Amino acid sequence: MDDGGYFDERVAARYDETAADMFDPAVVTPVVDFLVRLAGSGRALELGIGTGRIALPLAARAVPVAGIEMSQAMVARLRAKPGGEDIGVTIGDFAATRVEGSFSVAYLVFNTIMNLTTQADQVACFRNVAAHLEPGGCFVIEVLVPGLQRLPPGQTIQDFHLSATKWGLDEYDVATQGLISHHFTFHDGEITRWSVPFRYAWPAELDLMAQLAGMRLRDRWGGWKGEPFTSDSRQHVSVWEKPPA
Repeated sequence: MDDGGYFDERVAARYDETAADMFDPAVVTPVVDFLVRLAGSGRALELGIGTGRIALPLAARAVPVAGIEMSQAMVARLRAKPGGEDIGVTIGDFAATRVEGSFSVAYLVFNTIMNLTTQADQVACFRNVAAHLEPGGCFVIEVLVPGLQRLPPGQTIQDFHLSATKWGLDEYDVATQGLISHHFTFHDGEITRWSVPFRYAWPAELDLMAQLAGMRLRDRWGGWKGEPFTSDSRQHVSVWEKPPA
């Protein structure tokens, strides 16, 4: 698991700006609506809470939210926002860190499960979540579908964002299920590069991780608005349920 170095002060200071499109209400509101329905009258746990992109509007909808986050620099940005001081955040690795109490929903959004760069850590994350969930509680993950079918033979690089101010390139290592996301930003004639390692997993592999943790697949969608999940989907929103007592 990343020790916070990939999301240090330098990255945290500009995170909301560089990911501005993800803070658009048109993007955030469907996520929050989805989680509000699952949370019901219970509590929500966000793994990799970051600067509060989802946690703050979710808390504003009267859902008690707690979080786990490795980067203290990111949490500092959360704390500086209105309502940020009211959200309990535990600093640590979300594959292993425990938070007091139980939750009706736990969630990992925006590909954050891939920050765990080994299969063992991803399995541990599912087990950690299951230990936090109350019976009947749900674990939600939003993550990309590996784009290997769109890679020509022998090619390892695939773009995911191209604009005048930013390039985003994914570099695949099929042998290890490794993925390095390279982010290049252009500002005042300067180029800044930020690269982060990930481990991708297919939906079926995540289902098996859930099964090992005692959970079962409840729903899988192509997006937060309930879009069908198909062979052409670029991402999936999956919900696994801990069996009722």
